[in-house]
Formats: sequence, C-alpha cells, structure tokens
Amino acid sequence: MIVVHHLNNSRSQRVLWLLEELGLPYELRRYQRDPKTMLAPPELHAVHPLGKSPVIEDDGLVLAESGAILGYLADRYGSGSLIPAHGTPQRLRCDYWLHYAEGSLMPPLLLKLVFRRVAMAPAPFFVKPVARGIAGKVQRGFVDPQIALHLDYLEAELGKSAWFGGDAFGVADIALSFPLEAAAARAGLDAGRPRLWALLERIHARPAYQRALERGGEYALAD
Repeated sequence: MIVVHHLNNSRSQRVLWLLEELGLPYELRRYQRDPKTMLAPPELHAVHPLGKSPVIEDDGLVLAESGAILGYLADRYGSGSLIPAHGTPQRLRCDYWLHYAEGSLMPPLLLKLVFRRVAMAPAPFFVKPVARGIAGKVQRGFVDPQIALHLDYLEAELGKSAWFGGDAFGVADIALSFPLEAAAARAGLDAGRPRLWALLERIHARPAYQRALERGGEYALAD
C-alpha cells in the first residue's frame, strides 16, 4: 500500500487529493509543524534527508517533491486518466505546468510570506521600522509585481481551455491548486480574476478534494 508522509498545511494535501481522485487506498502518516517556527518536525528526517513533506513510499520506492510524486502516481495508477500519454503535445503542456507550479509560481509567493513575517516579527523598537521599511519596499518593488504578472498570465491561459491541461480536469490542475490557494490566502487573488476564481470554486467542489481534506486534516494557508 502507498504510504503518504503528510505534513499539515503543506503541499502534501495535493498528493492526498490525487490519490482520492484515483480511488487508491493509502496509509496516512501525519506530522505537525512546529507552531513557532512553522517548520516540519525532525521525525521527517528519518524518512528523507531533507526532512520535508510530501514524501511517499510505494513498493520500495521513497519519493519526494510534490510535482514528481503527482506525475509518478498519475502515470503508474491513472490508467490513462488525469495525465496525457508520453510523447504528445498535451503531455508536454502538462509537464510544463507540473514544473511551473513549483519552479516559477511558488517562489514569489514564498517571498511574500517571508517578507510579511519579517515585517511582523518582534524586534527592538529602533530596528522594527527599518525591517518593516525594507520588507515593504521589496514587496512593493519586486514581489507583488511578480505575483501579479504570474496571476495575469494564468488568467489568460484559462481563456484558452476550461482546465490548465486542456478541456478535461487533470494532474496539472492539482499541481497548480496549492500556489493558487496560497495566492488567494495572502497575495490578492480574488474574483477580480474571474477565471482563476471560478477554477478554485470548481476545485473545491470536487468530491475527491473534499475527501482529501477530511483525511488530511488542518489545511490553512493564511499567514
């Protein structure tokens, strides 16, 4: 049976969702973030040297990185659903989104979180204005424009097809769900980008998504 090492409020929620879409049984091993640092617990280092989540175990394989996990599970167990066949233009587009989600879209969203925490962190009174000023300048001058650039790009892409992978729901939509939910929680994604907003509503209405939330537990991406 597939084992999922699942961290609360993390990318591993997408892995649970895909498994529910595929109707596969799996064992869930839960880990909780440190409430002060928000880092994963040291127990995860016994699973993978980086000590991060998600990690799955399947038939002797230990695999990390959510994009790699999503592609592996869809290829091995999807029976042609959720991911296109290798060597097709549709597969190239799907692979692009799997890499884009973490390689391009997540970095500015992570910077947004980091600099907001820097601005809110306890500090001596003479340091706090400087830290807030630097954090605010970086957000306004670089982070926020980059996020807006990506969201506008994605909004336009959804004008070409109903889902990111084409006319049918697929693993590309699962991969992009986490950064889009993060953008909605802390980076200004709202109904002003109606295609992206409608996509999130359709995602959240899927029974498999809701089952994954029930299995995975806490999932909140606000600061």
